[in-house]
Amino acid sequence: MAEVRVTYDEAADAAYVYFTDPHDRVPSARMYACDPVDVDGMINLDFDEQGRLIGVEILAAGSKLPEYLLRSARHPDTESA
Repeated sequence: MAEVRVTYDEAADAAYVYFTDPHDRVPSARMYACDPVDVDGMINLDFDEQGRLIGVEILAAGSKLPEYLLRSARHPDTESA
């Protein structure tokens, strides 16, 4: 099973789930914001130039993601991949 990389910034309560190879830096070409009312917060989907989903940004992540995932996530400032 592939490992999914997650970063979490506790101060901003924002998480990012990457769907790209951890060694690749794939730029986002397009972002689709999900309706904040329907999801009780803000969730953004990032797509690359070919239209592939490369990641999901979750704001108010503490109330959206399981605690175990947030505990195991890396802080974005310590990302070296």
